[in-house]
Amino acid sequence: MILSDKKILEEIESGKIKIEPFDREALGTNSYDVKLGKWLAVYTSEILDARVHNKIERFEIPKDGYILLPSKLYLGVTEEYTETFDYVPFLEGKSSVGRLGIDIHATAGKGDAGFCNTWTLEISVKQPVRIYARMPIGQLIYFKMDGEAINPYNKKKNAKYNERTIYPVESMMFKNF
Repeated sequence: MILSDKKILEEIESGKIKIEPFDREALGTNSYDVKLGKWLAVYTSEILDARVHNKIERFEIPKDGYILLPSKLYLGVTEEYTETFDYVPFLEGKSSVGRLGIDIHATAGKGDAGFCNTWTLEISVKQPVRIYARMPIGQLIYFKMDGEAINPYNKKKNAKYNERTIYPVESMMFKNF
């Protein structure tokens, strides 16, 4: 079951869903629109290795925007910090963003109950496109869980993305080896 705008608002007011900063205008019929934060990152190496810590270079998106190129993977971040324990959040790209040829995630669209952080975006484009900080980039959809989580993400010992941040976070796959 997907939460409606009314239910999302009720759960925000009750504290069961946290979105900071919250903008009532960003609440859709059954989703919440998130904005692109001001930080992007790119990997410093052209060849990535799943067994090592691949370094990234972070930079702020200029006020006049930044042109993304099809030959690069960009890591972005949502402006919003979110928390939820009773629902499973899914992050999807907005259709207007997709129609510009921008994909905001390769595989990581589903959050876990207990995920408490900003969302790192795995951004790729089909052709060069200029983007801007604070532009609408995606939408969060909340699904009701059947039962309570035994091991929410924020309590998992092996969770790799629990440290609160305003920056995009590189892959921590190397920690699995």
